[in-house]
Amino acid sequence: MKICYLPGDGIGPEIMAQALRVLDVFQSEGMKIEREEALLGGAAVDATGEPYPPATQQLARAADAVLLAAVGGPKWDVLPRPQRPERGLLGIRKDLNLFANLRPAVLYDELKNASSLKPEVVSGLDILIVRELTGDIYFGEPRGITVENGKRVGRNTMIYDEDEIRRIGRVAFEAARKRSKKLCSVDKMNVLETTQLWRDVMIEISAEYPDVELSHMLVDNAAMQLVRAPKQFDVIVTGNIFGDILSDQASMLTGSIGMLPSASLDENNKGMYEPCHGSAPDIAGKNLANPLAMILSVAMMMRYSFADETTATRIETAVKKVLAAGLRTGDIFEEGMQRVSCTEMGDAVIARL
Repeated sequence: MKICYLPGDGIGPEIMAQALRVLDVFQSEGMKIEREEALLGGAAVDATGEPYPPATQQLARAADAVLLAAVGGPKWDVLPRPQRPERGLLGIRKDLNLFANLRPAVLYDELKNASSLKPEVVSGLDILIVRELTGDIYFGEPRGITVENGKRVGRNTMIYDEDEIRRIGRVAFEAARKRSKKLCSVDKMNVLETTQLWRDVMIEISAEYPDVELSHMLVDNAAMQLVRAPKQFDVIVTGNIFGDILSDQASMLTGSIGMLPSASLDENNKGMYEPCHGSAPDIAGKNLANPLAMILSVAMMMRYSFADETTATRIETAVKKVLAAGLRTGDIFEEGMQRVSCTEMGDAVIARL
């Protein structure tokens, strides 16, 4: 297994260190893992002036999978937009053609009181959001800020072609087929022609999956329903900007965004795996971060890029046992539990592995 790992910024190096310790366990058991570190985001800007430098591009392209911790922070917000850390994230997604983002929102029973919603609303929650990742308004042209008639005008273009929609649709239908065979496609077809095409194509490819129940929902209603009755959903498929917003909303139903991994895949299941949370610069370097989403990202990597369900399940089971034992980092802490540091949480997962 050739793995390129990107610690990135903020708490990234701290949580990545715990993920690498998990890989150490498997290497000690005889698993053959080759791993190389590279720079992305603010760390890359500081070192090279570019958020996705050529050396990182070479390592990422040559790897079988990429592990990313987190990028960004306020110290780089003053830079020209092409140099900002987030451009590195968009760049690697585009460069590796990682068009399918899988973001699970799973509520562990031990954390049901950590959610801001009532336990009876979220208990047993298990949603998978499939987000298209390389198109839509984030990449559409023309874009930019211009001066027209003496006024500044900002412009971004929402655009999808039917092939882009078709391929993300098939990923979502396949995922639904492996779960509860329910797929909800989210759009805004009542006002956006781009998403009228989205809905039309989803209906067309549903004929290939007669065993999967396809439904449709406008994005504003979907946002409301995720708070009102989230367990009505199983798999949700949507475009880039809607998926960005809804997946963060869904993640907070689980009590902490620090618990949730994600996978971004190409057409051959080469993927980049990263926590859903950000770089949390306010707690960086304090050994306070929750490493569980990073560790669970390793589990997703084993499952999707290396087809190793046994190892993926081992990691997830170890995390569940740690939570059942009452160990909590600050973001998921509640009275009666044992507060631990980032490193101590890593220690606990390693012990159970």
